[in-house]
Amino acid sequence: MKPKVLLIEDSTSLAILYKQYVKDEPYDLFHVETGKEAMAFIERNVPQLVILDLKLPDMDGEDILDWINERQIPTSVVVATAHGSVDVAVSLLQKGAKDFLEKPINADRLKTSITLHLQQVKLANLVDDIENKFDRNRFHGFIGSSLSMQGVYKIIDSVAPTTASVFVIGESGTGKEVCAEAIHKESKRKDKPFIAINCGAIPKDLMESEIFGHVKGAFTGATADRKGAATMAHGGTLFLDELCEMELEMQKKLLRFLQTGTFTPLGATRESKVDVRIICATNRDPLQEVEEGRFREDLYYRVHVVPVDMPALRERGNDIITLANHFLKLYAKEDGKKFRAVHRDAESTLKHYKWPGNVRQLQNIIRNIVVLNDDTHLRLSHLPAQFTAKQSPSKVASVVAPAQVAVAVAPSTPTVHDFEPTTSSAERGPVTIRPMWQIERETIQQAIDFCEGNVLNAAVLLELSPSTVYRKKQAWEAEDEQQLI
Repeated sequence: MKPKVLLIEDSTSLAILYKQYVKDEPYDLFHVETGKEAMAFIERNVPQLVILDLKLPDMDGEDILDWINERQIPTSVVVATAHGSVDVAVSLLQKGAKDFLEKPINADRLKTSITLHLQQVKLANLVDDIENKFDRNRFHGFIGSSLSMQGVYKIIDSVAPTTASVFVIGESGTGKEVCAEAIHKESKRKDKPFIAINCGAIPKDLMESEIFGHVKGAFTGATADRKGAATMAHGGTLFLDELCEMELEMQKKLLRFLQTGTFTPLGATRESKVDVRIICATNRDPLQEVEEGRFREDLYYRVHVVPVDMPALRERGNDIITLANHFLKLYAKEDGKKFRAVHRDAESTLKHYKWPGNVRQLQNIIRNIVVLNDDTHLRLSHLPAQFTAKQSPSKVASVVAPAQVAVAVAPSTPTVHDFEPTTSSAERGPVTIRPMWQIERETIQQAIDFCEGNVLNAAVLLELSPSTVYRKKQAWEAEDEQQLI
């Protein structure tokens, strides 16, 4: 069955023209003229893609987008806008629209946009189908059915029944301790203690006592014997989080403990022996720590038998919304609020945010929203400022190499001039002066390449109107074609 594309356009002549553009394409283009007709069509047969005109006889295109979002209708929306309304179209992208087309739409632009978005829809549906075939969208303390998390679940299944050492690697907030607990609960040691130590939170002078314990009088303040984490975890699992934070001398003692299973409590004269399984974790690159001398190489190879790489939240796709809905309902129930789901207009923003603090950051943000608001849905307006603020142009600075100093000269003078430096600038070497139009074209093209062809993202980074970037790009491409003729 061919994919369905719905064109919502009040101009019959334009609709006929657009249908002519795509008459040979492998999808069906349907046309309606009003918002009411569009809603009726979508309710009968949901299209894979909607091309939405902003100005309709009976309502604004934005109302249609809001209606689609309210009902969580699984379709992609591309906004068609006249020149001068691009800012409105960009604001609709924050509400969940996938792209915009500036009128008048030429044939190639229309066909390319439809083909691209239908491919994205097909890929998204394929991923959803694969994920839905898995019977585990929850696994011990984990929530999520993304492919990356299914890989983590499979490793846990495989390694848990063994005695192999496990090294969990991942950014802060990705769930490294949850992973360690899942391994423990799936192992034969599940009925024994699970003891967790954060090596980054314990002063180095107390680390040995925390892990191995001490006897009375071992140091000032040691008024009684104290069991360490190794003794408390006997028969079970000892989880050492942020292992790379441990001092080198303590790493040496830990290595001996891992090799022999024996240790001497601080101040004691007799060795103790315990049976524990060690699981370690770090948010750093352990090999880099080894190369820079902060982590013992022999300890690295001792604990790095089975690595588990925890995916960052930004890599987990729909899990972001699943987790957000889970936390939203949890905190709404705790605080007696009405929240029950994430609104469609906020979903796209949540899924495309970078989440430097990962699941922990998401959890805290949802907690904050529930405390400060009371609504049935978490909406775009509830999100903190960093979610809706424009991206800093500093990101582009790494794209545009500052090797040359650009000085504006008349466009009719395309020659590049090299001037010898004056005495005051001798240390900087020769200054290369180039026409501004060359610098502008290179900068815009580099930004587009950096954004993998996404002109909208490039425009945001450059702090330019997307229509300006599109217009300049089309003009340059037309000039290049003329030169080839």
